[in-house]
Amino acid sequence: QVQLLESGGGLVQAGGSLRLSCAASGRTASSYVTGWFRQIPGKERQFVAAIAWRGDAIYYADSVKGRFTISRDNGKNTVYLQMNSLNADDTAVYRCAVGVYHRATVRIVRAYDSWGQGTQVTVSS
Repeated sequence: QVQLLESGGGLVQAGGSLRLSCAASGRTASSYVTGWFRQIPGKERQFVAAIAWRGDAIYYADSVKGRFTISRDNGKNTVYLQMNSLNADDTAVYRCAVGVYHRATVRIVRAYDSWGQGTQVTVSS
């Protein structure tokens, strides 16, 4: 089982930036993928970005492509989500998750079996 802890959320004005971190502890493996999802109350969890363990496969939702960058530091067991040009539609709880990597399922919630508690991102307009 992998334990995940997110940090870096907060309140930012539209157009601003934040960097989220997802620190992992416990059993990890090179076959894993780490994903970021976001959720607004009353709505389904939405895929944001994902990165494979080796960092050679990266995926983004169309809504964040060109604004968000996902990266990882395996030496620190940490995945980052750099978020630029934030707008009100980015307001949500952001959660990171870990699962076994399959290219066809990286955007699917059910493909991930370990989740962090989440960090709130609020963008004021």
